[in-house]
Order: sequence, then structure tokens, then C-alpha cells
Amino acid sequence: MVWFILSTLLLIGLILVIAEILFVPGTTVVGIIGVLVTAVGIYYAFVTFDRQVASMVLVASLVLNFGALIYGFRTGAWKKFALKSAIKSRAFDDRLKGLEVGMKGITISDVKPIGKAEIGEGIYEVKSESGFISVGTSVFITKLENNTIIIK
Repeated sequence: MVWFILSTLLLIGLILVIAEILFVPGTTVVGIIGVLVTAVGIYYAFVTFDRQVASMVLVASLVLNFGALIYGFRTGAWKKFALKSAIKSRAFDDRLKGLEVGMKGITISDVKPIGKAEIGEGIYEVKSESGFISVGTSVFITKLENNTIIIK
């Protein structure tokens, strides 16, 4: 029964350490619990058995845990969970394509200070430089900056 308790503690600790390395890298909670369970198993071995057997249990558990750690890093299994690419595009990058400062348009909604205007052949969300502009007012583009059309 003593060997069963000892081997169960060491096996659970090893499984938790392997789970930390392979399945949930970066959380450290599972790994810390695994190391603590392994330490309890080693302590149990020193309390229960003589020093020579307990030392062999200590060495065996250290070899198995470090072997699992080295195996986990060499196989690169933890790379499966890492982000390998980045999104470089932005929304509405070509929204201002074909527009130039000075183009004329007409408001199709109240601009207070943001509204809609028809400029060229498209309808755009615009921002007023001078405050409120009512529907149907003729406007022109004064600035194109940060994906924003500023009108007057």
C-alpha cells in the first residue's frame, strides 16, 4: 500500500508537469501543482523508507521530471500553441481611395459633427470641421487624415 501511494503521488506529479509542458504552456499553475505533488511524494518516501531507498526515489523522480521537461522543449510541442503570424492589414485601408482635398459633394444627412455625404459617386461618413451642417448643403473636402474625411 505504501508503494501504491508513493507511485501514485509521483505519477500524478509527473503527469501534471507533462501537461504543463505539452498542453497548457505558460499557465504555470498546473506545473507548480505537479512539482508540489512530486515533492510531497518525495517527502513521503523519506518519511516512510530508509535513506537509501528514498534517495533512489528522489533521483528517479528528478530524472523523469527533467526528462519530460527536456522532451517537451525538444519536440516543440509547445510551439503548436504559440501565435506564429500577425495581422498586418487594417479595416477600411482603401476607404479614401479616389478622394482628394478640394473635391465637392453634398450632405445627405445632418452633419453634427459626423454624418454622411455624397462625394463623387460614393457615399462616405464625414466629419465637419466647422460644426453643424444641414442636409443638402454643398461641401468640399478640406483634409484626409487617419482614414477620416473632414469637410467644410
